[in-house]
Amino acid sequence: MAYQEVKVKTPLSMIVLPVASICSFFLIWEGLVDFGFVPETLLAAPSQVFNTMVVKLSDPNPDGAVLAVHAWTSIQEAFLGYILSLVIGIPLGLAMGWFKVVEGLTRPVFEMIRPIPPIAWIPLTVFWFGIGLTGKVFIIWIAGIVPCVINSYVGVRMTNPVLIQMARTYGATNWQIFTQLCIPSALPMVFGALQIALAYCWTNLVGAELLAADTGLGYLITMGGRLMRPDIVVLGMISVGLSGAVIGVIIDAVEKKLLAGIRR
Repeated sequence: MAYQEVKVKTPLSMIVLPVASICSFFLIWEGLVDFGFVPETLLAAPSQVFNTMVVKLSDPNPDGAVLAVHAWTSIQEAFLGYILSLVIGIPLGLAMGWFKVVEGLTRPVFEMIRPIPPIAWIPLTVFWFGIGLTGKVFIIWIAGIVPCVINSYVGVRMTNPVLIQMARTYGATNWQIFTQLCIPSALPMVFGALQIALAYCWTNLVGAELLAADTGLGYLITMGGRLMRPDIVVLGMISVGLSGAVIGVIIDAVEKKLLAGIRR
C-alpha cells in the first residue's frame, strides 16, 4: 500500500497565539526599557535594536563590517564545521552501533573526549591551527560531532532484534543487515542528530569567533560588549538566533521529504 500523506489544517489559535506571544514579549521588553525599569546601559529596547540593524546594513562602524558580512562569515564557519561533523560523526556512530570492532576501538576514546567542553579546546586550537578559519571550524566541529555519533549509535542499537534475526534466517549477510535494515531504522535518530548538532554548532559559534576574529556574529557580540553597546550585543544575538532558526526549518523540511520518500 502506497504511503499517502494526510494534510491536517492548522487551527487558527495555533497561529494567533504564537504571534500574540511574540508581540507581547517585545511590547513588555520595550516598556521595561522606555519607562526606566531597566537602564539602557544594561539592555537596549527593541526599537533601538531595530534602528541599529538598519544602520548596520550599510554602515561598518563601529566594529569594522556591515551586518551581512558578519552573518556570511559566521554562516561559512558554522556550515563547514557542521558538515564535517555530519560527514564524520554519522558514519562513525552507525559503525559503532553495529560493528563490535569499531565500537571497541573508538568508543573508549570518544567517551573520554565527549565530556570536554568545546571551548576548552581553544588554547590547543591556537597552537595547532593558528587563529584563522581552520581553528574556528575545528571548534564548531568538536561541538557538532558528539550528538551525531550518539544519535547514530543509539539509532542502530534500537533496530528491532526480531527483524535482524529474521534477516539472518533468510541468509542476509552482516553487511546487508547493516546497510538495508539498521541504517534505514536509524534514520529518525540520525535526522534528530542533524537538529541537535546544528544547535550545538551555533551555540559554540561565539566561542569559536573568540579566536582573534575580525568579522562574524560572535565577533559582533564581543565588540558590542567591549564598546558598552547593548544594542549591538542584542543585534548579534538575534542574528545568531534567526540564522539558526532558518537553517533548522530547512533541515526539518528536508527530513520530512526524505522520510516520506522512505515510507513510500
